[in-house]
Amino acid sequence: MIAVALSGGVDSSTAAALLKNQGHDLVGFSMQLWNQRRINVGPDGEPLPSRCCSLDDLYDARTVAVKLGFPFYVVNLEDEFEQDVVRPFVTNYLNGLTPSPCVACNSFLKFDKLVELAQTADAEKVATGHYARVEFDEERGRWLLLRAVNRAKDQSYFLFELTQEQLRYAMFPLGEMTKQEVRDIAEAAGLPTAHKPESQEICFIPDGNYSRFIDRYLDEDREKRLSENDFPAANQPLVQISGKGELNGLKRPASGEFVTTSGEVVGTHQGIHRYTVGQRRGLGISAPEPLYVIQVDAKNNRVVIGGSDDLLKHEMIVQRVNWIAIEELTEPLRVTVKIRSRAEEAAAMLTKSEDGAVIVAFDEAQRAVTPGQAAVFYNGDVVVGGGWIA
Repeated sequence: MIAVALSGGVDSSTAAALLKNQGHDLVGFSMQLWNQRRINVGPDGEPLPSRCCSLDDLYDARTVAVKLGFPFYVVNLEDEFEQDVVRPFVTNYLNGLTPSPCVACNSFLKFDKLVELAQTADAEKVATGHYARVEFDEERGRWLLLRAVNRAKDQSYFLFELTQEQLRYAMFPLGEMTKQEVRDIAEAAGLPTAHKPESQEICFIPDGNYSRFIDRYLDEDREKRLSENDFPAANQPLVQISGKGELNGLKRPASGEFVTTSGEVVGTHQGIHRYTVGQRRGLGISAPEPLYVIQVDAKNNRVVIGGSDDLLKHEMIVQRVNWIAIEELTEPLRVTVKIRSRAEEAAAMLTKSEDGAVIVAFDEAQRAVTPGQAAVFYNGDVVVGGGWIA
């Protein structure tokens, strides 16, 4: 028996079809993660369309399960999704970080919960539509996460936090396929998702407007706590977290100063959650040369701006590292590093710091190293591990 995560898209549908054709018994699970009608409305109150995690997606997933002939269940994880993904996303932005919510979703929900569900259904494996590969290395005695054969669709970057236990259960049937091959298989199987458009945005922010979502989430949070008579004092500190954990009430960021790298005040920003490292548009500051966000200084409520060269960094610190290909870092290690999901890899040397974090020294300076983003380490196709840029 294999438990299949069905999102309602063509990838997970095709993964199920492939496994069914191979003669496996399947049980399908879809996760209801977010109420798209809750906050996702446009400037005039109109609902925003979403191509991910909607009721239509659940309907499509059920249709696929019926078509292929296996049992299907919907699991409501809205509370867990808000606690482990949405609220940390908002909190980290308020603390001057730029989070990667899709990583947390994969780590703390999709695989964590899917393995639990698989165990209750006596399933030996769990399968998803991710473009990645997994294999067991006898010599190392470890499960390895590998890139997809199709580099253009590879999603290993978003899976770097998977544990050895989760990788032991994981199956990625699409790991050696192209997108066109996937659609061709879905069409041949008569699946209703064969030509369904892809979703590129964060599922709970379908229009990609992060700051507006955060503003509305803060409004909702304030109204909820006022109704519970539990809204925190104005000076209550925020809690910086990524992943699981309890959070205090959230405080809306105040306006503050734009300053140059030399400390000169040159303007007023409208809240640090509206800015991220490398941003150029929306600063509202006139200058003879293009200006970029160099640092979001949450402690002093400042946004540091500067020129293009100020974005270049030769080193970074990565915290909360999850090792996959090795048990731990015991000596300097040569790898290539991705500092964003769509970034080109950069050659670097990893060394362990005294506090257990990892120092990443790049061969060539990298542009817009952004605190809060994931950094993933590779050795060829193998994911060595990864962590969070400090």
